[in-house]
Amino acid sequence: MSGGSHRPDGDPASGEGPTVAEIVERAAQERRSGEQPAAEPARPARTARPLPPAPYGAVPPPLAAPSASALAGHPTTDDPAVPQQRPARRPDPREDHREDHRQDHRPGRRPEGASGPGTRFSPLGAALAPPTPAARPATPPPPAPPPPAPRPQDPPPLPPVPGPATRSGEQVSFRTRFVPSPDDTQVIPVLPPVPSRVEEDEDTGTVVAREGTPGGSRGILRAAGTMAVASLVSRVTGLLRTIVVAAALGVGLVNDAYNTANTLPNIVYELLLGGVLTSVVVPLLVHAQERDRDGGVGYAQRLTTLAMAGLVVMTGLAVLAAPLLTRAYGITGDPDQVALANWLARLLLLEIVFYGLGALATAILNARGVFGWPAWAPVLNNVVVIATAVLFVVASGPGRLTPVTITPTQVWLLGVGTTLGIAVQALVLVPQLRKVGVPLRPRWGLRGSGLGEAGTLGLWVVGYVAISQVGVVVATRIANAAGRELGLGSAGFGIASLLFQMPYGIIGVALLTALVPRMSRAASRQDVPGVAADLSLGMRLSAVGLLPVTGLLVVLGPALTTVAFGHGETSLEQARSIGTALALGAFGLLPMAVTLLQLRVFYAMKDARTPTLIQLAMVAVRVPLLLVVPTVVEPQHVVAGLMVATSLTYVTGWVAGDVALRRKLGAVRTGDAAGPVLKMLVVSVVAGAVGWGAAHLTTGLVGTSVTGSLVTLLVGSLVIGVVVVIGVVLAKVPEVSGPVAAVRARLGGARR
Repeated sequence: MSGGSHRPDGDPASGEGPTVAEIVERAAQERRSGEQPAAEPARPARTARPLPPAPYGAVPPPLAAPSASALAGHPTTDDPAVPQQRPARRPDPREDHREDHRQDHRPGRRPEGASGPGTRFSPLGAALAPPTPAARPATPPPPAPPPPAPRPQDPPPLPPVPGPATRSGEQVSFRTRFVPSPDDTQVIPVLPPVPSRVEEDEDTGTVVAREGTPGGSRGILRAAGTMAVASLVSRVTGLLRTIVVAAALGVGLVNDAYNTANTLPNIVYELLLGGVLTSVVVPLLVHAQERDRDGGVGYAQRLTTLAMAGLVVMTGLAVLAAPLLTRAYGITGDPDQVALANWLARLLLLEIVFYGLGALATAILNARGVFGWPAWAPVLNNVVVIATAVLFVVASGPGRLTPVTITPTQVWLLGVGTTLGIAVQALVLVPQLRKVGVPLRPRWGLRGSGLGEAGTLGLWVVGYVAISQVGVVVATRIANAAGRELGLGSAGFGIASLLFQMPYGIIGVALLTALVPRMSRAASRQDVPGVAADLSLGMRLSAVGLLPVTGLLVVLGPALTTVAFGHGETSLEQARSIGTALALGAFGLLPMAVTLLQLRVFYAMKDARTPTLIQLAMVAVRVPLLLVVPTVVEPQHVVAGLMVATSLTYVTGWVAGDVALRRKLGAVRTGDAAGPVLKMLVVSVVAGAVGWGAAHLTTGLVGTSVTGSLVTLLVGSLVIGVVVVIGVVLAKVPEVSGPVAAVRARLGGARR
């Protein structure tokens, strides 16, 4: 053997020279045959030439047991002169297996406790050492070993897991929720459980692309437009439902009993859960989607389980307390009317459970960007109730309908049919929950779910609803008392309130439903300017949509109600009285929309205390005004006085909300809204004045019958609409001129 490098070019742990190979091969044969290891081969006679050192490349891993080819294991140095030889021992095949395994995985490492920097634990070196410890001449130092072979590179990391795809097919990045990988140098994204078609689980850029930037109207107008169509159909069918019910029941004692009984489940539900769901739960569901690793699915299921269990219990208690509830809302005096109201209340209070289910499903769907089905579901309810009213008329007997002449079949039909409509409205949303990844399953346990936050906020909202119901109770009692004195009762007040709220339900609710999730996200990011910008946007869009409608209702209210309700059991005089009440109270339409928008801003910031205090201020103004009404007007005009008092209450709420927002947000950008609001106010006043002149001339020509009122309504609406369009163009209202310019550009491109 030469004194050069003893490490071959191949495996750095391989042996050197034929002698080592022969020893290893012979040892393997002996292990297989079970024989004793053979004696070492005869070495050449000792000469003056020193023996070469032990092969460096044959060094095994540290702490390895001696292999079968080694006669002894002991510490050696690079110097072959070994001071001591241990007695030989029989090799163990199991140790040979362990050594071979360690040589494969731990090549060339120094054992612990080695005596020096050159120390190696080398059984093969011991095998090649001289058999006697006699002193030998010094040998030259061994050559330096070559550098170890380069370590194979780690495989390249796997490509990132693709994110969920949007409807357009683009990949969406995950939110910053990660868990460590086994490598500790990479992170693995936690895949959101919400299906990719539900775009709530997207990054900020995608959400902004869909919803628009705070204060921008592009995404909001698109979402609001989709819901506005459904809301329009729902409100139209709701109006048709009210018309059919009024024609079947009239606006006398029977309809007062039905209206009061049908109001009770709404009131009880609102007191228990309704206000919490509509105002608090949507922001909390959005926060849960951002916070929880399951995308808020468990949060929604626990909330639904808890709410439904509570509503079932409270529904049973409410049914038992039906006589007390009807009495609290002013159904007293006439025993036949009291009995009818109690009977209907026991049937209609079952709606509480379905109100809760529908509101929960709507909140979950809205939080996940689904607005269509919740907006269309009330249409089914209206269709069911319309069919019920038609069957009621078919089942009616001869003569005028009174609490005495109504039959048990009609009562059962009216109660069960109305409850069935609410049930259909709620149950149609259940399959949609599964489609967005939140199936309805009972899921108990509140610890760690975050529902305590909803409970804290919910207490304030329950206080808000309870305070507001004080005003409702007072107004309903006063209206029922007026109805017993041959004036319009609670049914007439309910119809006027429905018509008053109908424009808000089409325009304002659509805007709110689209704005609340975006404001909630801005609030969760502590983006106060974004919240204020959306508030200003909501005020501007509400003014553009509602102020012209206000002018139309003021001018054409009596004609509208005559055409709609002057049929069946409702006389023309009663219908025009409802229209007069509507016209007198129409000025509160925009204040109502702005007040409710302001309250949603506080709820988006998870502040339920301030809305409760605002509602307290509103009720403190409303109740005295309501109590004054029957003392200053005749029973025939009580409902009109109640409408005026209600609108003044919303003006108070607007002022109180503006003051509270300035204290909460600082400099609110109301200046951005003041210009468009004032422009639309001027345009609406001018349009209303011109429309009033046209309606007055038309009424003088055609009269106030149903047909004459229809002609007046058509002429007045056309005149007001034309003046509003001209005024908006001349005033250059940006909320209208921008979309109009976009439509013109698109139409122009289509022509080219």
